[in-house]
Amino acid sequence: MTKLRVAVVGAGPAGIYASDILLNATEGTHDVSIDLFDRLPAPYGLVRYGVAPDHPRIKGVVNALRDVLDTGRIRVFGNVNFGTDITLDDLKARYHAVIFSTGAFYDAPLRIPGIDAEGSYGAADFVNWYDGHPDVPRTWPLDASSVAVIGNGNVALDVARMLAKHTDDLMPTEIPANVEAGLRDSAVTDVHVFGRRGPLQVKFTPLELRELGEVPDVDVVVAEEDFDRDPEADAEAMKNKQILVINRIFGKWRGEQEEQTASRRLHLHFWARPVEVLTGDDGRVAALRIERTQPDGSGGVTGTGEFRDIEVGQVYRAVGYFGSPLDEVPFDADRGVIPNDGGAVVDADGNHVPGLFATGWIKRGPIGLIGHTKSDAKETIEHLLAEQENWWTPEIDDHDSVVALLRERGVRFTDLEGWRRLDAHERALGEAVGRERIKVVDRDEMLRVSLGE
Repeated sequence: MTKLRVAVVGAGPAGIYASDILLNATEGTHDVSIDLFDRLPAPYGLVRYGVAPDHPRIKGVVNALRDVLDTGRIRVFGNVNFGTDITLDDLKARYHAVIFSTGAFYDAPLRIPGIDAEGSYGAADFVNWYDGHPDVPRTWPLDASSVAVIGNGNVALDVARMLAKHTDDLMPTEIPANVEAGLRDSAVTDVHVFGRRGPLQVKFTPLELRELGEVPDVDVVVAEEDFDRDPEADAEAMKNKQILVINRIFGKWRGEQEEQTASRRLHLHFWARPVEVLTGDDGRVAALRIERTQPDGSGGVTGTGEFRDIEVGQVYRAVGYFGSPLDEVPFDADRGVIPNDGGAVVDADGNHVPGLFATGWIKRGPIGLIGHTKSDAKETIEHLLAEQENWWTPEIDDHDSVVALLRERGVRFTDLEGWRRLDAHERALGEAVGRERIKVVDRDEMLRVSLGE
């Protein structure tokens, strides 16, 4: 059988699915070994660090990913940073190909005046904080009573819900102790979510929207002026079953506006394009200026020239994620992705780069759900197997040479057994207080537990 050694950089869903698909696709035809590298001590990527902790359905995704790793057919190297701990030349010397599945970690920019003011944040940073990412600050200043969230996607709703939700209602989840403390000290009472298009042109799912109305002691506030502004477009949109459900949810809330008595409020603003973050004399966020928009007749929106200032003390932009460049790997700085042809990495001239492949958000951009990630990985694996003439020829045919290399460089790498130790430790922390899990946040502590030190 043809020998095939593959390195996968990024241990989130994209990398794990690609590994699983490769193993299944080569059963009986190739002698395959896969090493999965991640810069964090724990696997699962955005499923662990990018999804609001009150989404129980994510557990099913984690279980599926764990099942793949538990087969024992994939080696895991955590706490290994590509470009420093291990380089592209190191991988070329030991593998036939590498698949990059590093995702999109940073916030996409929003270029409006004042966006860099004190009190203005990227949603991804806030998500990383409440999900206990080891590389972000342990504290978060929730010192404003009124805050703005810019965006109409699922991340925007996650951020808005986490800002508005009472801490006691989050205690069944796995939020770390520092996040619990920060949320209990929160001054937030009103969260304003802004979208530049109409309520039936939103990007979030019905499930995400419905969850907003189920948060205890939080009222959803909508403005009647935002509805029925474009009947023709709305009628077309409601041919989509998801939009039909979204419209029903909005209809229910529109009928409840005079009955609201909750201590916190979540305001949904549509036809509202953010144009400037206004600041006070102290340089901090004081308000968000929006321009009212209207349908342009071709599916988009145009400005009306009517501006409104909404007083807020913080602004969170949730306008998308953005990928990061990797050492010696082509990168499209405009789109935040690795340029590729169906997963095969291409250079500036469009030629396939030998040995390099990509999958997930670093391949296609930060769009799509888990189902897209699976089909995405399948396409990449098909290209990898079809391009054997472009594989590298490893100089080192020693399965354990990468272990020796990392040890020689003093890298405190973790493995699958280490993750199991950390997983058991987090579950034990939760069990002690009647919860399923409490995440460990500090990287050194994660390593200490994982390495059994």
